Amino acid sequence: MNVLFVCLGNICRSPMAESMFRQMVEAKGLSDKIHVDSAATSSEEEGNTPHPGAQKTMRDHSLPTEGLVSRPITKDDFAWADYIICMDNMNMYNLRRMAPIDDVAKIHLANEVVAGHENEEIPDPWYTHRFEDTYQSLHRALPLWLDKIESEI
Repeated sequence: MNVLFVCLGNICRSPMAESMFRQMVEAKGLSDKIHVDSAATSSEEEGNTPHPGAQKTMRDHSLPTEGLVSRPITKDDFAWADYIICMDNMNMYNLRRMAPIDDVAKIHLANEVVAGHENEEIPDPWYTHRFEDTYQSLHRALPLWLDKIESEI
């Protein structure tokens, strides 16, 4: 099972989600069954490491940051991923426009699995610098995604 996290620049939310989810997958001993990556809908930050604020928050929560480098989503990503989990409605809209028709159903909003928060976006700390809020939102949603995906493997 392949899971791709996507946000606009792939320097805040999606790399944080990638690192968190990969750690959760490893803790459950599922690394051979669930593969995790992240990408951007834009090429604006291509080649950059996570934002310093994201890196600090990740370190504060013992999440690895090594190997996380921004890259734009590709057609190969759509083919590879079983789930494309995006952080907000704008990126979900853009992903649906980019995706081959057969892959549109793979695209999901991160909070759609959180009862009572299905339509909420993961806050973008690029503007607010509230990286901990982003972490907490992901911390609420990602275990539910792991449960869902684990039940399908």
